[in-house]
Amino acid sequence: MSTRPSPGQQVLKLWRQCSGLPFGRELFMLAFGSMVPYSGALGARVESLEPGHVIVRLRDRRGVRNHLDSIHALALGNLGELASGLAMTTALPGGIRSIVTGLHIEFRKKARGLLTAESRVTVPAVTGEDVEHDVIAEIRDEANEIVAVITVRWRLGLVPAS
Repeated sequence: MSTRPSPGQQVLKLWRQCSGLPFGRELFMLAFGSMVPYSGALGARVESLEPGHVIVRLRDRRGVRNHLDSIHALALGNLGELASGLAMTTALPGGIRSIVTGLHIEFRKKARGLLTAESRVTVPAVTGEDVEHDVIAEIRDEANEIVAVITVRWRLGLVPAS
């Protein structure tokens, strides 16, 4: 049996080491971005992280805008998937693995300004057969209005014995 920490445990350890430091959230995102380059490329910043719950912010900037002068639809999808993934990964008990199998995005209004994505997850029991589990991330603007709701479907299963 492996004593290596799970990916979620590694992320939480990194968060706990960085978050209390001056510029710690930025340091966390730099380190996280080296672990998960695509997620790091979005330019989001984790504000709060605990097992099964995350708050992530994305600044409105030219690099995430579309031709309609709002934040691009897929930048919203990426932000929601990032929030869902951090919440899911940090909630997983040892011996369980996960992979995204679906993504649904509901756009409610144009997204502009500083955005906040929040996701919470309670992991269902996984004892044998793989389990499908939906995790929701809501993205709100500075007026606290929901601009998008992202539902991420995760397949959870037991880590095979090595």
